[in-house]
Amino acid sequence: MAGGGGAERVRVGAAAAGLLPPSCRQPRRRESRERLSVCSKLCYAVGGAPYQTTGCALGFFLQIYLLDVAQLDPFYASIILFVGRAWDAITDPMVGFFISKTPWTRFGRLMPWIIFSTPFAVISYFLIWFVPDISTGQVMWYLIFYCIFQTLVTCFHVPYSALTMFISREQSERDSATAYRMTVEVLGTVLGTAIQGQIVGKAVTPCIETPPFLSETNFSVAIRNVNMTHYTGSLADTRNAYMVAAGVIGGLYILCAVILSVGVREKRESSELQSDEPVSFFRGLKLVMNHGAYIKLITGFLFTSLAFMLSATLTIPFWQWFLTRFGKKTAVYVGISSAVPFLITVVVLDSNLVVTYIVAVAAGISVAAAFLLPWSMLPDVIDDFKLQHPESRGHEAIFFSFYVFFTKFTSGVSLGISTLSLDFAGYQTRGCSQPSEVNITLKLLVSAVPVGLILLGLLLFKLYPIDEEKRRENKKALQDLREESNSSSESDSTELANIV
Repeated sequence: MAGGGGAERVRVGAAAAGLLPPSCRQPRRRESRERLSVCSKLCYAVGGAPYQTTGCALGFFLQIYLLDVAQLDPFYASIILFVGRAWDAITDPMVGFFISKTPWTRFGRLMPWIIFSTPFAVISYFLIWFVPDISTGQVMWYLIFYCIFQTLVTCFHVPYSALTMFISREQSERDSATAYRMTVEVLGTVLGTAIQGQIVGKAVTPCIETPPFLSETNFSVAIRNVNMTHYTGSLADTRNAYMVAAGVIGGLYILCAVILSVGVREKRESSELQSDEPVSFFRGLKLVMNHGAYIKLITGFLFTSLAFMLSATLTIPFWQWFLTRFGKKTAVYVGISSAVPFLITVVVLDSNLVVTYIVAVAAGISVAAAFLLPWSMLPDVIDDFKLQHPESRGHEAIFFSFYVFFTKFTSGVSLGISTLSLDFAGYQTRGCSQPSEVNITLKLLVSAVPVGLILLGLLLFKLYPIDEEKRRENKKALQDLREESNSSSESDSTELANIV
């Protein structure tokens, strides 16, 4: 019989089974093709809404809020946005480390992080949209609570992302659950924008006309004078509207967390093969970062994620069918590259509402692919890693946390660069019109820069090694490895039972 402490524990546990009558013994375990129910997929998918809803509200409105409502200088606003997002990115590997050290509980290993972080995340999110009645220290107020919220939402999102590997071992079921999740996350972005936009839009903050004889410095002085005299009531209404929107989105955050925790069961055996004890976090991190397929995947999406911050809903099922029919790597090239002509069209054509709607819908087809494909391909990379390192397990949180780290880092860079660019171009806070330099800067940020980043990302995807043939080979190899592991365990148990 094979030696080792782990095998001995299996044999001791099997001894009792050997003493039972045959009718009471459990049948031999077989590799099941258990399918996830639609209800389970929906409950799992709902868990993706809080991150997208709050992230979309912050992404679209926080910059405007800091500049026009809190009335911070554009330089300080850019510092808050960049530092907050950079801190958010740093917390992902930290949370991944602590998750890897978290023992399994009756609720699982990931679910307790989701449950206990939720109430504190909602409180800190609300305080981001509150204007403190202090003459100094507003910058630190927003920076501190923005960083606190980003830390807490990371404690939700990293374990939720890693949960993909713990709901099923079947690639097709994970891909299907991911499609459900991406659909809900797309809806979450729309919902976050709609809730925040509708509530805040009812409170109109008046703009300030720019007299032609005023310099930029005198314009800033004029703004402060107008704020203190004529527009105090309107500004207070706008601040209250932002807090109401924060309360509504916070309630939605809690509701989605409850549905996820009640409707999804975290299955320990779904992603763990019979193997030795897990290696240390830092050794596991080294193994993950040396895995070529993972590095190529995140590097490619590192650049494309800078280009997309908006999305569409109805085309997620289409891309799920497309990647199943033609393969994920092909879907990446077709889906993401299709956005390039629409990004150029936005700048080339004159401002027209109908054209804008058409371009937005068409570009949404590509953005839907950008939402779905990274999260569908990442489990394939983890499976490939398991085959190359069968003695190492428990690294799912590291894979997902560092992937989220890179996406958040690019988001922080984009927010910081865009805000600073507007500052350098002469953006005028609450101005009814902006200098021509601001319009040129906006066109570069929404067209030329994203197109260049997309092309660079697609070039990097040429190096991604896991095509459909490789994915099928990995799936069969993992199936054989699990069956061999189960067969070995049952053989040891039967041998000990016969001895007893």
